[in-house]
Amino acid sequence: MLRCYNVGVSVLNELMDDLKRLIRQVPDFPKPGILFYDITTLLKDRTGLKTVIDAFRDRYRDAQVDMVLGIEARGFIFAPAVAYALGVGFVPVRKPNKLPAATERVEYTLEYGTDALEVHKDAIEPGQKVLVVDDVLATGGTAAAVCQLVERLGGRVVGVGFVVELDFLHGRSKLAGYDVFSLIQYPQ
Repeated sequence: MLRCYNVGVSVLNELMDDLKRLIRQVPDFPKPGILFYDITTLLKDRTGLKTVIDAFRDRYRDAQVDMVLGIEARGFIFAPAVAYALGVGFVPVRKPNKLPAATERVEYTLEYGTDALEVHKDAIEPGQKVLVVDDVLATGGTAAAVCQLVERLGGRVVGVGFVVELDFLHGRSKLAGYDVFSLIQYPQ
């Protein structure tokens, strides 16, 4: 059973180990050679989920966050709960053509091609302090693109937070200059 924490810097390593035990590793998904870190087993554990949200709240409570952005799709699981815990609003960042009003769009490069994300043009007001939240930091391209969207709209990125970071993919390098936080790191 996962222990409940009031997260401070001194307990993050112990917290990370407890949370790692709740994440299922699925070999050869979605294709051979890939080891998939399945967070659904973490999500179904009430103490695990609460611990994740509390850890984000504790990390960003003094950052004077005005808005939390969640990246489609799994960022939508965590970002609204973090926004609620911080007492601020939530903004979804979506794949193209999913939002009904005028949008700002950013295209970014993937390993084999390009992709795009959109946010409503009126979602962020100039000067607002924005926290970007997603489930996994892999190569960093998606999160870097979202930070570009925030800045185009005049917002200031005060943090980029992830539940899991795959260190071996070096995604943090694409987020140089931003305050990057992850609860769980996988070095290999």
